[in-house]
Amino acid sequence: MTTTLALSKVRNIGIMAHIDAGKTTTAERILFFTGVSRRIGEVHDGAAALDFLKQERDRGITITSAATTCRWTADGAEHTINLIDTPGHVDFTIEVERCLRVLDGAVTVFDGVAGVEPQSETVWRQADRYGVPRICFVNKLDRAGADLRRCVEMIRERLGAVPLVMQLPIGEGDAFEGVADLVSGRAHRWPDGVHTIGDVPSGMLADVARARAELIETLGDHDEEFMEQYLSGTEPSQAQFHAAIRRLTVASAVTPVFCGSAYRNKGVQPLLDAVARYLPSPLDAASPPDDGAPLAALAFKIVSDRYLGRLTFVRIYSGRLMSGASVLNSVNGRKERIGKLYRVHAGDREEIGSAGAGDIVAVMGLKQTTTGETLCAETHPVVLESMDFPDPVIEVAVELRSKADVDRLAGAIRHLSEEDPSFRVRDDGGQTVIGGMGELHLEILIDRMKEEYNVEANVGRPRVAYRETVRNRVDKVVHLHRKQSGGKGQYAKVQLALEPIGDGYEFVNRVTGGRIPKEFIPSVDAGCQDAMQAGVLEGHEMTGVRVTLLDGDFHPVDSSELAFRIAGSMAFKEAVRRASPVLLEPVMAVEVTTPAEHLGAVIGDLSARRGRVEGGGERGGARVVHALVPLAEMFGYVGDLRGMTSGRGVFTMRFDSYAEVPPPVAQKIIAAG
Repeated sequence: MTTTLALSKVRNIGIMAHIDAGKTTTAERILFFTGVSRRIGEVHDGAAALDFLKQERDRGITITSAATTCRWTADGAEHTINLIDTPGHVDFTIEVERCLRVLDGAVTVFDGVAGVEPQSETVWRQADRYGVPRICFVNKLDRAGADLRRCVEMIRERLGAVPLVMQLPIGEGDAFEGVADLVSGRAHRWPDGVHTIGDVPSGMLADVARARAELIETLGDHDEEFMEQYLSGTEPSQAQFHAAIRRLTVASAVTPVFCGSAYRNKGVQPLLDAVARYLPSPLDAASPPDDGAPLAALAFKIVSDRYLGRLTFVRIYSGRLMSGASVLNSVNGRKERIGKLYRVHAGDREEIGSAGAGDIVAVMGLKQTTTGETLCAETHPVVLESMDFPDPVIEVAVELRSKADVDRLAGAIRHLSEEDPSFRVRDDGGQTVIGGMGELHLEILIDRMKEEYNVEANVGRPRVAYRETVRNRVDKVVHLHRKQSGGKGQYAKVQLALEPIGDGYEFVNRVTGGRIPKEFIPSVDAGCQDAMQAGVLEGHEMTGVRVTLLDGDFHPVDSSELAFRIAGSMAFKEAVRRASPVLLEPVMAVEVTTPAEHLGAVIGDLSARRGRVEGGGERGGARVVHALVPLAEMFGYVGDLRGMTSGRGVFTMRFDSYAEVPPPVAQKIIAAG
């Protein structure tokens, strides 16, 4: 049994950040200083322990979330930290999304020079959505131009957070040597890599006193217990400081901010102390875990292990998971048998016999459970909140080089689709089309098909994943499907209405009096969904429609599920044609950083790409432009931007929304086929 005391010392946390903020470097230092790794793996050398895929090591980026377990002693107590390092590139945001769903807390890493960057905002909003408390680590303070105060203001303004500054840097740039802790009033330094604690430099005492007063004021504004203690005239003890900060952090009322340079091994030990002191344990959840309660666990990630086969990562919310036990998948109603259980360290596995409430483990043997589904006791079925996954915005066609690759491609698609819910596959007139969240996402998927599954294929040029929808409402469309060719025929008649909605698909049944037997109603729905997959303009999937089945007719002998499915599909297509169908395209939120002298050229170029400039600003002496630009106009932009800015401009982009394609552009797309 997992005791309450033991659970109170467990931290299930993730590390999240914009790409290149130093997230994986910070995670590698955590592994080193907690004794999990004997040597420090560097991202730029392709030696990071948590970047275990070949594609991650080759590119020096995190693609898939990696889990590990380490231990850290803070305030005299040993804590178990289940750590997940998440990707920073926008194409792999779904990895962050599903990890945040099962984590209790997170460390957000910021680049001390760049501050809050676009993907930082994205992952912050995801954490907001799942109510995940955070602490911040402002990294790279050894770099020229690093500015803790500016980063803190960006956290306040861009993220809407209440930053609680916990440390001040000692020295700047190359002279950065450590941090001054505002709670203890002590200085942490790392001469020759050795962590020492001593007096704050005399020249910083006034700044530390001022910052500490701000810390006390912020705590008092948000925590009555702390304010009463302070107003009593008694200086709060360090334990009282820690207790107040923890209460407010767990409630997401404030966000403690720490700083350092992970690459230079400075600031990591105080950050680990903060993880133990301030981030929540599983017991701080709204429904605290209980080993004695019936099992409830959420599958949040699936990987294909070369040696062990299919592994399903689960977070246990209550009860115990035992090797060999029988459980119920309450989403699909099927029973599953638990095979072996593993604790995971990146690419390595440690077999265990059981796991309790609050744990994150990998399970072997689950054959019919996918991401977002619930495992529970057969006697106490429960469904935990699932996850929504975005539709692809970009596609490529894959053409196999030989018949021998057909089976290998099918296996690769099956495994990769299980691992990555944002990877989609469809058949387009006999051609296999794969979809993803960006060019890098597709590049990685194709590379893995070749490397891991030996699929040899020709890959087409990336193309935009357009969608279709309708502008107008159609009140009545009638379709009669009748086919007679000897023997039993086919007969189905449906009358339906169609109207635009914001997103997705809805089906409403208003048939009364048995005009269509109940067993055929789902077939009409299925027929409409079949037609949605192909669209009517250019074969793109439809979205944003509500279908209302109004009336119909059937034949006691010739009517069947197939007949009503066909009738529903044909009626839907006719209704769409009458409802002014339009083409939708993915629009990206683009942030461009450029030297001031090239600002005009950058803005002019974005406008020429049908972009809408939303605003701008200044960061580190450079100009920043925010714009919304159709994805179709952004292919090849990296080279064009380099050309117009003499190689000094950089950009990031993320999916923002779907928008109607202007009629002249839509006509060209449809004509091009």
